[in-house]
Amino acid sequence: MSQNIIELNAQDITPEGGAFCPNPKADMQLWNTHPRVYLDVAHSGEAKCPYCGTVYRLKDPSSFHAAH
Repeated sequence: MSQNIIELNAQDITPEGGAFCPNPKADMQLWNTHPRVYLDVAHSGEAKCPYCGTVYRLKDPSSFHAAH
């Protein structure tokens, strides 16, 4: 299985610095979804979904603090 990498802008994550998977940017089909999980993206700049392996990465981690 190939690993999807989704790049996020600061406005794509929650004020707490997280993102949810499945995410509309991941373009998952309904048959291919899993339970919704919260991923802390802002802490390290990226996070990997434990269900599907999709990696969510901030395009510019320093922009999170400026935008929120």
